[in-house]
Amino acid sequence: MTDRRLIQSRYQLLDLIGRGGMGEVWRARDESLGRHVAVKCLKPVGPQHDEAFTRVLRERFRREARVAAALQHRGVTVVHDFGESDGVLYLVMELLEGRNLSQLLEDNKQHPLPVAEVVDIAEQVADALGYTHRQGIVHRDLKPANIMRLDDGAVKLCDFGIARLGHDIGFTSRLTGTGIAMGTPHYMSPEQISGGEVDHRSDLYSLGCVLYEIATGVPPFDMEDSWSVLVGHRDTVPEPPRTHRAELPRFFDEVVLELLAKTPDERPADAGDLRQRIALGRTGEQPQAGQARPAPPVPVATPGAGEPGLPSWTRDMTTGHKAVGAGASATAAVEHATALTAAWTTGTGQALAGGLTPEGSGGPAPSPGPPATPDGRHRAGLDLGRLGHWEEAGDVHRAVATEREQALGPDHPDTLASRYEIGFTLSRTGHTADALREFGRVAEGRARTLGPDHPETLAARQEAAYVLGQLDRHFEAHQIYAAVLASRERSMGPDHPDTLRCRHNLAFNLSRLGRLEDSYRMAREVADARGRVLGPAHPDTLVTLYEVAYALGRLERWADALETYREVARARAGTLGADHPDTLSARYEVGISLGRLGRSAEALELYRTLVEDRTRIGGPLDPETLRARHGVGVNLGRLSRWDEALAESREVCALRERTLGPGHPDTLVSRREVAVGLGWLGRWTDALGDYRAIAEIRERTLGPDHPDTLAGRNDEAHCLEQLGRGTEAVAVHRRVADLRRQRGVPPH
Repeated sequence: MTDRRLIQSRYQLLDLIGRGGMGEVWRARDESLGRHVAVKCLKPVGPQHDEAFTRVLRERFRREARVAAALQHRGVTVVHDFGESDGVLYLVMELLEGRNLSQLLEDNKQHPLPVAEVVDIAEQVADALGYTHRQGIVHRDLKPANIMRLDDGAVKLCDFGIARLGHDIGFTSRLTGTGIAMGTPHYMSPEQISGGEVDHRSDLYSLGCVLYEIATGVPPFDMEDSWSVLVGHRDTVPEPPRTHRAELPRFFDEVVLELLAKTPDERPADAGDLRQRIALGRTGEQPQAGQARPAPPVPVATPGAGEPGLPSWTRDMTTGHKAVGAGASATAAVEHATALTAAWTTGTGQALAGGLTPEGSGGPAPSPGPPATPDGRHRAGLDLGRLGHWEEAGDVHRAVATEREQALGPDHPDTLASRYEIGFTLSRTGHTADALREFGRVAEGRARTLGPDHPETLAARQEAAYVLGQLDRHFEAHQIYAAVLASRERSMGPDHPDTLRCRHNLAFNLSRLGRLEDSYRMAREVADARGRVLGPAHPDTLVTLYEVAYALGRLERWADALETYREVARARAGTLGADHPDTLSARYEVGISLGRLGRSAEALELYRTLVEDRTRIGGPLDPETLRARHGVGVNLGRLSRWDEALAESREVCALRERTLGPGHPDTLVSRREVAVGLGWLGRWTDALGDYRAIAEIRERTLGPDHPDTLAGRNDEAHCLEQLGRGTEAVAVHRRVADLRRQRGVPPH
């Protein structure tokens, strides 16, 4: 097309800004409205097509252009106008200032984008897709080049009507000879590849491919041969993104793997719900202790001419453009798949609030088997659990357990392995009492068949103790942990990793029983033993040493806690890196200890530096960035700089309310800090409003007798006293005392 051409006496083409399989994109000036726009000119409808086909093409173009123009959402490119000029179909769109995701990856020298940016993009794209899907619109060609990141941080989806047009007029058949490009195979869903029915869940699969790439630097199936890519989409379970990049949040890992499910029914049902999950995930997650379960064995198909499920049009496909350069070969993918058949562990751990974190126990490896066998379905259940589908995983394990029990007997190791997994899924879905019964049954069966000291028996007993802790039955948990520890020491020795893991859990449980000195001594012993066995800088050693510091803090030995946290921070910086989340967490606790020791000026300086590092790594809205900023506000207050403290606390509170929600515990902590600042500035009426709001939210979400609710009511009473409203304050104090008595808690 000639430069400077005027289309329809209105749109002056200025600069060519893009060229693709379907045509060209120009920066243009709308002479009627005096604004700059983007004009996409489709390839001319030439004489190579018969008249009937050309008529269909034009009609479909007009229909899809109208659909695209009707979309009104901040995350979708606005279509202003469309038409035909001298045989050229054109769309007039808003001119976007920014870079598409493909360009951003290329700008970043093929390295993945920052984690905070990846998660932000995921949330914005999910929001836009949720809107378009509610309008009944499916994109069909979602890829990095069709997602724009604007200079102000907003994300826009492009080419909705064009992608639908390409599908409707059959690029896979009649237009393949015109030079119009196929969909890029790196981002195509299995149902697109197989020629099956396509709906909004195909877009979700493509979104999973895009997020995988911008988060890891490579597409989920990164083979140079297009056929291998297509077969990968159809048959191969993708590696979890965190295997490429450990700092990715666990919730993001789970979301992407769900999006990449092979069948549409296994993917998230709705992009709007997906956006909410991502938004909640951005509130931050605590790392789980113990060993994570590796992915199940990955079946890798060998490409061949007779592959079922791939239509004939795929045979001569080129690989197509992907956002970054070449990655692993098909051979490397097979080698990695083989590595994933390594043994899995039956144990698990969940981070508990405060104190030592219990760790999972070891377990057996299942025997291999095809998916049709109980062993194959057992592995499928493990896979569902790894993806967070705990209810479905439980159903699979229950069915396999029933089949195994009928065929092998109730005490066969395979039957008990299924029962063990049932218990695990029950504990993850909140059915802790049922989980306890299941683990008890497994422990008894394994004791009969394998012996009371067998590692698998002890693993089941240890999980039972863990569930007892979830049920606040810490004395019973302590008895089991102590017995399991004695058995492990007898059969494995005092320094075996499983023995040390059990001692770590026992130390944690002692802290829950209020036996702080005993908890500290045992944690210290475990840290020393792990240092001897694993090395002083091993992550497991540092996990326990971190908990030693926590115990010291609870014992008010803050000087010792400070030195221990500093030791952990130095070691983690040397082994994991200065920017690793665990290193930054230790630095945060150093600040806590400094504040408790009255060294608030040092704490303030530390937190300001930590804010800079967290912002650089995770972005200004990352929950950990806001947590560090909260520390800044607290220490400004301790230094009696209350005007600055109030301003900082208000800003953090507003950001937390926007990103986490008004009822999130972190938001409420910030709101309390605002109230504290108001009180110190003598603005007790304003403070009272905040204190009451905090107590009411906690009462609704936690219950009227929860310790945090009662603490909030005490704050309210103190504020009433400052305002001279003693009668009201006494009434609140009496209510708190009554609720404490009902809980069996002695009054302060």
